[in-house]
Amino acid sequence: MTSIYDVGLWWWPRPEPVVSRAERADCDDLATIHAAAFHRGWGAEDIAAMLAERNVLAHVIRRRPAAPPAGFILSRIAADEAEILTVAVAARLRGRGYGARLLKAHVPDLMRAGVRTLFLEVEVGNSPALHLYERAGFITIGRRKGYYRTEAGTTDAITMRRDLPAL
Repeated sequence: MTSIYDVGLWWWPRPEPVVSRAERADCDDLATIHAAAFHRGWGAEDIAAMLAERNVLAHVIRRRPAAPPAGFILSRIAADEAEILTVAVAARLRGRGYGARLLKAHVPDLMRAGVRTLFLEVEVGNSPALHLYERAGFITIGRRKGYYRTEAGTTDAITMRRDLPAL
């Protein structure tokens, strides 16, 4: 008798993560992810209030279509500029490309909304995030002293910009 190991069926590809627009129903999960990722996490009601704003764009990433969110990105649009307010991925899934996938899905929607310049701040010591943004085409444009509160006091932020082509 032939087993699944003999015909190579022992390996089953994992489904690709799915990126979609964030919804009100995601807010509790997003708050949990954000609180684990940052010293001062946002609550579910804070996130819900942002999602209700017309000038806010947010995406979530899920390990598979029906799974709870594994991460999210949220930006605020003002005229032809936008600021990424947060990118957060569940701790157990960091380093697997989820942040890059979120950016890859998020930026084209910002471009369709007329955004031509995208800004963000990132904690000076957050090397994984700095590398992510640099690989995504962001350039450093400044530094904000004491921008982030930490358990030890404050730390600086690196400000970054990416120019987007017109559609």
